[in-house]
Amino acid sequence: MTGPSFVPAPLARLPWKMLLLVVGITTFGLVVLYSAAGGHLRPWAMSQGLRFCVFFVMAIVLSRVPEGFWKTAAIPIYVIVLVLLILVELLGFVGGGSQRWLDLGFIRIQPSEMMKLAIVLTVARFYDLLPASHIRSWTAIWPPAVAIGLPAILVLLQPDLGTALMIIAGGLTVMFLAGLPLYLFVGGGLALAAAVPIVFSMLHEYQQKRVFTFLDPESDPLGAGYHISQSKIAIGSGGIFGKGFLNGSQSHLDYLPEGHTDFVFATMVEEWGLIGGLAVIIGFIMLVRWGVRVGQRADSRFSRLTAAGLATTIFFYVAINLAMVMGMAPVVGIPLPLFSFGGSAMMTVMICIGIMMSIDRASKGKSSLN
Repeated sequence: MTGPSFVPAPLARLPWKMLLLVVGITTFGLVVLYSAAGGHLRPWAMSQGLRFCVFFVMAIVLSRVPEGFWKTAAIPIYVIVLVLLILVELLGFVGGGSQRWLDLGFIRIQPSEMMKLAIVLTVARFYDLLPASHIRSWTAIWPPAVAIGLPAILVLLQPDLGTALMIIAGGLTVMFLAGLPLYLFVGGGLALAAAVPIVFSMLHEYQQKRVFTFLDPESDPLGAGYHISQSKIAIGSGGIFGKGFLNGSQSHLDYLPEGHTDFVFATMVEEWGLIGGLAVIIGFIMLVRWGVRVGQRADSRFSRLTAAGLATTIFFYVAINLAMVMGMAPVVGIPLPLFSFGGSAMMTVMICIGIMMSIDRASKGKSSLN
């Protein structure tokens, strides 16, 4: 006979091991931001911590949303976010040379971040509605291709190459998991490779410079290649155990640009070394693995595709950022979620987690009834 439980049943059913993992990753990120500010809570660590508390509660609230809501709301959410992207082109706020935000006075929103979620939900909903017998027909290809292409083009116009690539990657991942033939992706990849010169000519000058810098960062170490060169120096100088907390010279002496945002991983590895870097990578692997398992446990096509698509969205965030700071990919402005200072990526990841918890709760509830 068990004693009385003082934890409400809905909270007791939450995946607390995963949530504690998320809290652990974020807390480590706050420690790094504290160090990057020279041992001060402001301007980054305190506001980031408060922001996380809000998004953490939001994720728990989203976990209580019925699974069917996401299925019903998928296409309307996509249409709303697409309209917002069009409004960005017409009325958007310009900052840092890019037109990516809508300024509502009391808040500034970035619709392109929301599209990373909307595209996964929409493409998953499309294949949920598509009869299985049509999966190898043209009907299975062109509607999701248009749904992915429209927002990707709008985001490229902002310009925001990194977010556009993530929207495309998220949509294509769901298409692949839905069962489309492999030769379509191979053929598409070859066609994209053939179109690279055309696409490259359409990029902005600073984006073309980033590609050249990626190919040969040492050609302009004090100019376009400065970010990558300093990031490599910071990572390499950390060694196995790092220089120690509050002892990162590259970040504290301002040699490392954006050491609290896009290049926060380099800031962390300089002080915590290879051990700290591996701890962060393993933490994210465990988080993505949990999301994939949620998809495997789901009992509907929509839920399986959505959970897997959202898990891979988190994976793309991490993989692209790490490749970027290590000089293995061009600098495309993708932050490290839960670590980099800023609310957009954190909000997106916490919504992903909230939706996956909603799917997981529904799956466990149905299995307990059987």
